[in-house]
Amino acid sequence: MTAVSMDDVTVFSACPPAGQENGSEYLRRVRQVAEWSDRAGCSGILIYADNRTTDPWLVSQIILQNTANLSPLIAVQPVYMHPFSAAKMVADLTYFYGRRIHLNIVAGGFKGDLLALGDTLEHDARYDRASEYALIMKRLLTSRGPDTFEGEYFSVSGKLDSIPPTELAPRFLLSGSSAAGLAAARAVGATAVSYPASPNQQVSASDGIPHGLRIGIISRDTAQEAWKTAHARFPEDRAGQISHRLAMGSSDSQWHEHLSGATDRSGAYWMRPFKNYKTFCPYLVGDHATVGNEIKKYLTLGYKTLILDAPVEEKDLAHTNAALAVALNSLKSGAHE
Repeated sequence: MTAVSMDDVTVFSACPPAGQENGSEYLRRVRQVAEWSDRAGCSGILIYADNRTTDPWLVSQIILQNTANLSPLIAVQPVYMHPFSAAKMVADLTYFYGRRIHLNIVAGGFKGDLLALGDTLEHDARYDRASEYALIMKRLLTSRGPDTFEGEYFSVSGKLDSIPPTELAPRFLLSGSSAAGLAAARAVGATAVSYPASPNQQVSASDGIPHGLRIGIISRDTAQEAWKTAHARFPEDRAGQISHRLAMGSSDSQWHEHLSGATDRSGAYWMRPFKNYKTFCPYLVGDHATVGNEIKKYLTLGYKTLILDAPVEEKDLAHTNAALAVALNSLKSGAHE
């Protein structure tokens, strides 16, 4: 068994999406979660993008202004912004704050969101476009090019006046739940992110590209405490279940379809938050040893990037770190056996 150290694993938290609160209260909540994530040692924090939530570039500035080390992982949807403009935003934020900006390239989304913007591309074509978009951004941000590029979806003539230093070059992530997504991630050199099945059902990530998982975690000192927290946070919700079914009917996302058919196959793997339309990822629930053992299985399969759900309390991240430490210590001891 190969040893896996903390340096091998990248952990992102997630920024809470805007809800019903007023703007100042939402900004307070963003700052709070960002500060928790920074103190917990997360590498970065995912910031969502769709037609209903706040602009991720604006939110990223709030995060950068209120943390010491945390890097935004900004969801970038090609239909929202030209790749030159997006690359310039990355270069400017890196210049202002001296911090790496991560990019989560979003190929799809809700059909209604895409149609509202006049986008009618089919599923696989959206990934072709996302790949072209990310490659243009990557070239602009790492090589002062392209001077001229004529693609199928975008044209660029010019280059950025300044680019991030090599050590702050952005990291690209892209959904890898479909064949089209995996092909796009491979073309870009991006981390392919998937929404996992239970650890015992998840396929190995052994195809030569980096892989990550979108997974929620509720862990506590005891299983009883973890499940009490989980059930209080995500009660059964009939209206949410109806919303989930409606969303399924208006989405062609293969990860959405795959997860909707998943069941709670292990003691820790829990689908209720997803199926009650409270979040978009499965959860691991249990004491540190149980959750740590499940994380260990994912790490052993080759998934070295974890994107967590937004924490509700600061101790959510502390307990996640405790479970991750169990996983890493177990892998380390196994490597020396």
